[in-house]
Amino acid sequence: MRGFYIGRFQPYHNGHHSMVERIAEEVDELVLGIGSADDSHTTHDPFTAGERIMMITKAVSEYDLTTYVVPLEDINRNAVWVSHVESMCPDFDVAYSNNPLVVRLFEEAGIEVRQSPMFDRDRLEGSEIRQRMIDDESWRDRVPPSVVEVIEEIHGIKRLQHVSASDSLDRYTAADESVEEKLDGFDER
Repeated sequence: MRGFYIGRFQPYHNGHHSMVERIAEEVDELVLGIGSADDSHTTHDPFTAGERIMMITKAVSEYDLTTYVVPLEDINRNAVWVSHVESMCPDFDVAYSNNPLVVRLFEEAGIEVRQSPMFDRDRLEGSEIRQRMIDDESWRDRVPPSVVEVIEEIHGIKRLQHVSASDSLDRYTAADESVEEKLDGFDER
């Protein structure tokens, strides 16, 4: 049986890793969908799809589980989102998610969805981990060691701290604007 699990994985952390470990007990193969694969270099989504592929591939190699890591760009059309996912991924039998919208969309498409308890959610939340990186606080204990290595290799902390820096123009860290939109109207000083 093949399962499907999607996340932004910004970064891939121990909560995700615990979920994959649990899923590995139920399936023979797992498709890991990298959501918002087209977003990077923002406070909300600092890492590229390729960097997240590295994080995930290295971290899940410890499991006896065939995995397929698939980047999925946002299409911002919920009514056709499941079809988009299915067109980009190997076939799967069951989806895993705790996100209410994702659960609803898969269920409406007739796909079985399995949920699980969140793992140490207070500590293992991507936004909290990213903020700790920005603030130079402890974060390494919240991600698998292989993910620490990837983040250090790509100088991810420096990038995240840089993109989170702000002058008076808040639009420079807005995740939903293109580079051109962010630069439009910028006055050179």
